[in-house]
Amino acid sequence: MRLKSSIWVAAYLRRCQTEGIFGAVRRRGAEEAGAVFVKLALLDGNAILYTPAPQTAYDESRPVERVFTPSTKEPVPEQVVEDRLAKEVRFDPDVWIVEIEDRVGRHFLDLAKA
Repeated sequence: MRLKSSIWVAAYLRRCQTEGIFGAVRRRGAEEAGAVFVKLALLDGNAILYTPAPQTAYDESRPVERVFTPSTKEPVPEQVVEDRLAKEVRFDPDVWIVEIEDRVGRHFLDLAKA
């Protein structure tokens, strides 16, 4: 069974904070199953947006783990990420937006499961 989005986000932010990375919920989505988008701000005017992986990335029809994929291969100007997030919110008002800040680009999404 997959964790509620609210619990996953809280655990993810705690993980980041234990490593000294600032993170915050910018938009609270649906408590149970809202999609989670993670903006990684590199503090140089650029960012990377991590989006929920497409369903084809999962082995099962209803996955237990959350899998994320970067929306671009390289960092892009933060405004590009903000424009994409605005589009996602218009498409699905139940989305969560989490922002973390790390100059090195650490995000721990490969460790944040469930």
